[in-house]
Parts: sequence; structure tokens; C-alpha cells
Amino acid sequence: MKTNDADVKSVSKRVLKSQFAGAWYDSDPVSLSKRIDSDLRTADVPPSDKVYALILPHAGYDFSGNVAAQGVSIVRERRFKRVIILAPSHRLPLSQRIAMPDADAVETPLGLLRIDCDTLQKLEQSPLFDYLPEAFDGEHSIEIQLPVLQRVLGDFLLIPLVVGRFDASGASAVARDLQAVADQDTLVVVSSDFTHYGSAFGFHPFGEPVAENIRRLDDGAFAEIAQRDSGGLLDYCRRTGATICGRDPIAILLAMLPEDAQARRIAYTTSGHLTGDFSHCVSYMAVAFVLPSGWSRSNTKSTASTTVSESGLSSSDRRMLLRLARRTIDFYLKHGRKPTTAELEYSPTPAMETKRGAFVTLHLPGHQLRGCIGEILPQHSIFEAVINNAINSAFHDPRFSAIQPQEWPDVSIEISALTPPHEVGSPEDIVIGRHGIILEKNGKISVFLPQVAVEQQWDLEQTLSHLSQKAGLPSDAWQRNARFHVFEADVFNESTN
Repeated sequence: MKTNDADVKSVSKRVLKSQFAGAWYDSDPVSLSKRIDSDLRTADVPPSDKVYALILPHAGYDFSGNVAAQGVSIVRERRFKRVIILAPSHRLPLSQRIAMPDADAVETPLGLLRIDCDTLQKLEQSPLFDYLPEAFDGEHSIEIQLPVLQRVLGDFLLIPLVVGRFDASGASAVARDLQAVADQDTLVVVSSDFTHYGSAFGFHPFGEPVAENIRRLDDGAFAEIAQRDSGGLLDYCRRTGATICGRDPIAILLAMLPEDAQARRIAYTTSGHLTGDFSHCVSYMAVAFVLPSGWSRSNTKSTASTTVSESGLSSSDRRMLLRLARRTIDFYLKHGRKPTTAELEYSPTPAMETKRGAFVTLHLPGHQLRGCIGEILPQHSIFEAVINNAINSAFHDPRFSAIQPQEWPDVSIEISALTPPHEVGSPEDIVIGRHGIILEKNGKISVFLPQVAVEQQWDLEQTLSHLSQKAGLPSDAWQRNARFHVFEADVFNESTN
């Protein structure tokens, strides 16, 4: 595929030029095509028409090119309208954010790829996505994927996304936004190398046999991937220190996958096996995900946060509510009373005048809880509910002393906008990550918001045991004669808005 003058002239914004051709891979299109074709011929992978997602490495082609080619070969008989690439940020620190390019196309030695600007504009409506062109300067994790994908898939619309650091609930929120734009013509590619071992990476927790220990560490990560366990993978990296540069993009993909998705490890090697030097070693793995029903909306796992369209709150509504909560607490600290709407200088939008339950949660650095109070039933407009519960969380949570002016600048705010609760007949009807839970027994009641179980990485039984204890009941009280109501929440916070 070659770039022609008409293509270039039709691009209204800038074209992202190759930054690594001639260094990480060949800059000559003929030589580059021959190299990729040679790697593809080594692949002994039957093609599949049910693969809609891949994990591929992103080192120089001399190191990881063969593994990447084997991974892409599984879709060699397919054509996709668009390809979403989720890649880690190696240079620009990003927290709870996804960077999008301000460009219309990217160019490699194999030609021009148009960026799907329409889809980027849709994603921009989420507070998690921002146009941050600086995230693409000197970032190799997306570009390395492109020539192989071009050679195998031909032309497609590209959605290149540089991913920051996320916790489990944040990864789930991103997944929900991406589920809304993924369809049967979409391939999702996660760009990631696996274990980075050696003093240069600050990671050498074990000695001989190094090669076997690295393989064992990567096998453990793949076990979490095969279980489609987003939170489990993040926890595995925390527990083991596993230096998987694309752990956050992988976690997002795992949260996107339907329940019937199956992971297949296609290829694996390390730089140590190629160079003989295991004192400085990086692992490369290709994984394919078989989705029997494709990106089926009805078959995807539920997550803690709803999309903008489902919640009825736009990204600007969310930002305004967060600013409203902060200004309310600012005012109370100075004047010792609740402000009027005029004193806040905010007017509610129609969406914010809708009656909804809402919680306001306050955190200190390190995600340490500093206050959380709300109302489950829709008694007030969400505008009024946020004002009331911002004050209650900051000054009237009986578990904590009132917020003091000196600590207030370090406090972050999270808001959960709720749907009306409804009763379920059995604990088996509760979906972790989707449902907030109300437990009622013997006149005692306790509540968890949907994100609590996700953040604590509890399964259903653990969640209900903790919920029973919160109500002042034995940990197994939920198993007999308890009533359960569930609700859903649109969760948003200042770190992503």
C-alpha cells in the first residue's frame, strides 16, 4: 500500500510521520514488506474468523517482529473497517486518562492510514478521553504495530490511543466507553511487552534459573488474562512487581471482553533467548481472543460506570457537579453554612434537575477514604443531592472528624449518580461491578456502592460477607432470610474530569 498525492492533499490536519522507521524497523517499503512476509511464513496458526482482539509486542522487529507477525497471522483472512490500538505511555505520565491524537492520519513506509476522527469525537464526550498530541511524541508502542497490521489487513481506519495508569474501576469505565464504539468490523489490539528483567529496569527479584523464573512470571500473568480478570491482572502486577508495560491497556481489554471470550497464546519468546543475555531481558507474547459472538452488546461484562448516554449526564455535566461539590465545601469551610445556589454561581442543566440518588465520596492521597455519605432513593435533584452530600461527607460523616482547611487541598472528590433500587430474589442475581447492593435483615441495613467490590477485588461471597458485617451482623448472615435491593451507578471523579 503506497501513499499517493491525492491522499495526502485530502488530509485537512497534520499527518503523524514515522518516528522509528530506519531504527526499530526498516524504512524501505520493499525490504520491510519482505521482512514481515518472512515472519508471517513462519507462523503455524490457523486463521480464525472469530478473533476480534489481540495482544502484540512492540519492540524492534529484530526482537519481537516474529512474535507479532505470528499473532496477526490469525486474522490474515479478515478485513476490519477499524482497528483500535491501546498502547501504554512510556514517556508522558498519564493518570486515569486516555490520550488521543490531534491528527487525521499516520504514515509509515507502507503508506497512509486514516484516523477515525468521527469515533474520536464520540470518545471525547467521555471525561476519560482527551486530545493530547504530546503523548504521541517519541512514543513507539503504537507505531511499531502499524506496518505488520497494514501488511496483513490492508487498509483500515485507525483509532490510536495512549493509555495512562488506571485502577480496576477506571479500567472498567474506559472499557464501557470503548464497548460503545466497537462493532463486528472492529479489531482491538493491545500493545504490550511482558516482563522487563534486569538492573536497567530496576527489576531483578530472582536469580538462576532466570529464564525459567521469567517464564513462570509471564505464565502467571497469562493465567489472569485467560480468566479475563481485569482486576486480577492489576493485582498480580502489584503482588509480584511484574513489569508488564501494557498492564493497563490489557486490563481495559479484559474488562471489554464478552463472557464467552477465550484467550489463546499464539507465540512467546524473550530477548534473552535471541541474544543469550538474560541479565537484560524483555519478554514478548502474542495472545488472540476468540469472541464467538463478536462484540455483542448483550454479552459483554457489566462494569461499575455507565456511559454518558446511559447516565443522562454529559461530560460537562459531570465536570460541573464535581466543581459544585468542591465549591460547596469551600464555602462551608469559610462561612460554616450551606451556600445558596446564587452564592455558588452555578445553574443546573435539565439533566441535573432530574431526581436521582447520589453519593459524594472524599479521598486523601493513596485512595484513603475521608468521608462518604449519600442518599439512595431519588428524593432531590442530583444538583441538590450533590450540594447536600458534599457537606455531609466533609463535615458530618460519623466515622471521621470534620474536614480541616489545611487538609482540604489534598482531598479528591468522587460522585456516584444512582439509578432507583429494585429488589432481587436471590444473591445470584447480583452482578459484581455493575450493582450497588442494599442488604436488609432483622431491621438492620447496609449499603455498598458498585465500585466498592471492584476496588477491593472481592467476589460476590466476600462482598456479601463484608456487607453483613457492616450492618452489624455475622459475616454469614446474608445466606439466610436477608433481602437484597440493587442499583447501578455512574461514577466519576476529579482525576478523570
